[in-house]
Amino acid sequence: MIKIIALGKIKENYLKEAIDDYLKRLTKYHKVELIELKDDIDIVKEQNEILKYIDTKAFNIAMDINGVKTSSEELSVLIDNKLMEKGHINFIIGSSNGLSDLIKDKCNLRLSFGDITLPHGLFRLVLIEQIYRSFKILNNETYHK
Repeated sequence: MIKIIALGKIKENYLKEAIDDYLKRLTKYHKVELIELKDDIDIVKEQNEILKYIDTKAFNIAMDINGVKTSSEELSVLIDNKLMEKGHINFIIGSSNGLSDLIKDKCNLRLSFGDITLPHGLFRLVLIEQIYRSFKILNNETYHK
């Protein structure tokens, strides 16, 4: 199981539709659950909400602009290996406040998609698309090129 734990709700319909489309496509390959938590001005409240979903048996990934950068191919290998090893992966996306150090420290990996700043809804879409792309790569399907 893959869980995407994200702070904030998507407001833009075009992003909701695209996210739903990729989540539907992913059902062919793996169970993926999107958990949307309430974002808050107080990072401690956000942290406490996220902590409810961090599973020490899962491989927890903090999405962090200062994390390790990866390619689509490397992400697909990571997903494959960690699903085989742990069975569960949690991707954690913070709000505009970012993620607290406590959350980052509880994660097994801090991962970055680069140094650019994206709106949270768009980033969520990019992450889900990259998970989908990973499964296409792992299954030697043509989507990737």
